[in-house]
Amino acid sequence: MPAGVPAGPIQKASAGDFASDLDLTCDEVAYLLDLAAQVKATPAPYADALRGRSLSLLFEKPSLRTRLTFELAMKQLGGDSILNNGIIGEREPLQDVARNLDRWTQGIVARVFSQSTVDELARWSKVPVVNALSDLYHPCQALADMLTLREHFGALAGLNLTFVGDGNNVAHSLMLSATRLGVNFSLATPPGYEPNPAVVSKATELAAVSGATLRIGTNPEEAVAGANAVYTDVWASMGSEHEAETRRKEFRAYQVTETLFGLAAPDAIFMHCLPAHRGEEVTDEVIESPQSAVFDQAENRLHTQKALLLMLLD
Repeated sequence: MPAGVPAGPIQKASAGDFASDLDLTCDEVAYLLDLAAQVKATPAPYADALRGRSLSLLFEKPSLRTRLTFELAMKQLGGDSILNNGIIGEREPLQDVARNLDRWTQGIVARVFSQSTVDELARWSKVPVVNALSDLYHPCQALADMLTLREHFGALAGLNLTFVGDGNNVAHSLMLSATRLGVNFSLATPPGYEPNPAVVSKATELAAVSGATLRIGTNPEEAVAGANAVYTDVWASMGSEHEAETRRKEFRAYQVTETLFGLAAPDAIFMHCLPAHRGEEVTDEVIESPQSAVFDQAENRLHTQKALLLMLLD
C-alpha cells in the first residue's frame, strides 16, 4: 500500500473543507453541478460574487490546469489569488503556515504529495481548505468529470464509466463520485496496482445506496465492453517517475487504442485528466478523435471550481 494511504475507514474533514470527495454531501454535489452549469452558461451575474475575497494557492507539484483554472476562477468571480510554490511545512511548521494564511485570505487550495498535508491544513486553518490533488484523491477533477458526463449524456444515473490503468488518486475520486451519483463504475488495472481497499470499501457502500454497480478486475476488454465513457491516466504519476520503465512494460496491455475503445458503446466518449503521454496510456488516434472529451473536461475544471468557490467562500 502506498505511503500515506489510510488502511482504515476514510475520515471526513471538518465542515467547510473539501479535503476529499466525501466532504460534500450528495445533495451538495448535485447543487454544485447545477451551479457550475449555470455559471458556465451565464457568467455575468457572478462577476463580482467574490469581490474582496482572496485565495491562497499552495503548490508542492507543478500544474497547468489546476493553477490556471483556480486563478481564473477567482479573477472571473471578482476575487484574487496568491501563489506559493514549495513543500508545505519544510521552512516552517505546517500549523504556522495554516494560521498565517487564514489571517490573510479566505480560503486555501493545496496541491500536495501527501493527503496528510491537506488534512493537517484543514485541521489548523479556520478558512476552507480545498484538495487540488494529493496522493489519495483528485476531487476537483472528479467534479469536472461528472459535469462533462452530464453535458454529453444528459443524466448521470445509469451511465457506465470505465477506468483503464493505475488504481491511483484519479481512479479513487472517480470511483467515489460515480458510485454515489448512480454511475456504474468499472476499473481494469494490472495485478499489484489495485485501488486502495478503504476507498473500494466506501465506494461499495455508496453503490449499494445509489443502485450503481462497482467492478474491479484485470481485463481491460471486459471492463470497456459497452461503456459510455472510457477513462485513463498516465501510468506513472508525479512521485512515481522512478517506476516509469517498469510500469511501461506492465501496463502495455492497458493502452487505450482504437481497438480497445471500439468495444465501448457507439456513442462513447474518451476521457483523460491530462497531461497525457501519447503513445503510452492512449494513442493519438483516440485522444484526437471526435469522441474525445478531454478538453471539455479541462474547460469544466474552471466552471466546477467556480461553483465550489462560490459555495465555500460566498
